[in-house]
Amino acid sequence: MEIHYSEMDNGISVIKLDGKLDIVGTGAIETKFNGYCSGDQVRVIVDLSEVNFLASIGIRLLVLTAKSVAKRGGRMVLLNPIPDVHNVLEMTGIPAIIPIYSRLESAETVLLTS
Repeated sequence: MEIHYSEMDNGISVIKLDGKLDIVGTGAIETKFNGYCSGDQVRVIVDLSEVNFLASIGIRLLVLTAKSVAKRGGRMVLLNPIPDVHNVLEMTGIPAIIPIYSRLESAETVLLTS
C-alpha cells in the first residue's frame, strides 16, 4: 500500500491510496494517514481509485478518521472507488458516514460549501 499526499490551491488535502487496504496495507499507511488528517477544520479528499481491495480494517480506518475529522470541525469525502470497492462501501453503509463522489469537482464543491 502506498500513500500520496498533496494539497490543492484552495486548501483541500488530497490523499491518494494505492494498493490493498487490508491488514498489511492499513498498518503500512495508518500513521501517515492520520497525520495528514490532523488539525482543525481540515477538508480531505481520499482518492480510492487505485485501491483494489478493501478489508474491514481499512473500513475501520476510514470511518474512525472521518469521525475524528468531523469532531474537529472538518470534513472527509471519498473519491472514485473502483466498482468492487464501491460495492463493499455500499454494503457496509459507509456512504451514510462518508460521502462518495465519482468526480473530483463534485467532491471539491461539497467540501468548499460545507
